[in-house]
Amino acid sequence: MFKENSKAIYLQIVDRICDEILSGSLCAGQRLPSVREYAATVQVNPNTMMRAYDHLSSQNIIYNKRGIGYFLSDDARDIVLRTRRDEFLGNEINEFFRQLELLGVSPDVLKSQYESYLSQNPN
Repeated sequence: MFKENSKAIYLQIVDRICDEILSGSLCAGQRLPSVREYAATVQVNPNTMMRAYDHLSSQNIIYNKRGIGYFLSDDARDIVLRTRRDEFLGNEINEFFRQLELLGVSPDVLKSQYESYLSQNPN
């Protein structure tokens, strides 16, 4: 499940949960598995899972109801979408454009590829 890269495992778990939020697998108000349950599912130490939940909580994506568990906030999807979009447009897109330039991919080819992708992967 986890990639061999420099990104901390708890952040990879955060990314996985955020992907599930964006895809609609997790919905606003939904209860998340307990720290121990989720840790067992993804085969990590509960402390690692707690770090992931703490991170999501600090971003107001999830919240804790004492004695009941963790739940997705009502605006979790909006927060994740805004954060991911800002991150992509602020950081990753420059590397993406650099690669396009190095590989000689024209805007027309990129547009065609993107349109093909969209037609094969409708939302």
